[in-house]
Amino acid sequence: MNTLLFPVILAGGKGERFWPLSRKDRPKQFLSLDGSSRSLLQATADRLIELGGGWDSLWVITSSQIAEGVRQQLPDLPVENLLIESEGRDTAAAVAWTSLEIKRRYGEDAVIGFFPADHWIADQEAFAHTLNAATQLATSTAAIVTLGIKPTFPSTGYGYIEQGEKIGSFNELPAYHVNRFTEKPDRETAETFLSTGRFSWNSGMFVFRAGVVLKELHTHAPEIIEPLEQHGPDIYPQLPKKSIDYALMEKTTLAYVLPVDFGWDDLGDWNAIERLLKTEDTPNVELATHVGLDTQGAIIYASNPEDVVVTIGLEDVVIVRDRNVTLVVKKERTQEIKQILKILQSDSRFTDLL
Repeated sequence: MNTLLFPVILAGGKGERFWPLSRKDRPKQFLSLDGSSRSLLQATADRLIELGGGWDSLWVITSSQIAEGVRQQLPDLPVENLLIESEGRDTAAAVAWTSLEIKRRYGEDAVIGFFPADHWIADQEAFAHTLNAATQLATSTAAIVTLGIKPTFPSTGYGYIEQGEKIGSFNELPAYHVNRFTEKPDRETAETFLSTGRFSWNSGMFVFRAGVVLKELHTHAPEIIEPLEQHGPDIYPQLPKKSIDYALMEKTTLAYVLPVDFGWDDLGDWNAIERLLKTEDTPNVELATHVGLDTQGAIIYASNPEDVVVTIGLEDVVIVRDRNVTLVVKKERTQEIKQILKILQSDSRFTDLL
């Protein structure tokens, strides 16, 4: 790449919808969910350091609870490139703090990219081509560039980005001004979005110059950026908890979108495993020793290879066996795992299950 990109991995999430495999001591980003030997965090680092600059240009921001795990997973990451949040305050604070640190070290023209730790990318070459385009756009324009994933079905689980006026092409990819961001729509609205051809899924990946995003944060989220500038990360627990979408992206006039297609999934819950691994000639997705009778459409996982899962007459369920917990849930209700965790949190008998 002609201009160095400083990639930042957002690695503070809990991954609660992958419970019981994802727990406080082993959150989702530490897991391997695609059958490979690399965790989601490691796979994200692998593809970002290949973009140029190596480990010295890679940054990670994470929570104090799992910082040691990040160090173990990424032993080559420079100590000074790991930012540790004393308390999670969502992505707006994470973007603000990291951008301030990179600006302090490399100047306001440093180009920064933010990438969640739990994404799956199929085509590394296409991903690198896209990041080259985003970096070119961010370098040449006062732009906050977001990567919009070309939708393959009318998802109600993703936010959407509507593209407006085309502003040019970068690395042979068209770029558009963002008309609006829309939160997760209902099915009918999602179908309408797809029919227009103007909407992309919001990937949560952004590229911009440090000075551009910090100026926009001063305009639209001074309650976050000003305390950080005045007091540093010690003020973190007192910052408002806001996503970067809500705090900035839905308000700024500098948002641009690159509609891209490199094979993507945000691995939000157990159903993502089916999207990654399901083949036409198998009735289930089995990451376990499974003996089944008349069972189809199931996702079955066991962390201990000696455990055997036996099913009879089941359809469209998720079964997860990990340590001392077995989860059985209909695939259509995996979003409700968070509600179960709240119940477990309220009972002292179950604190070791979290």
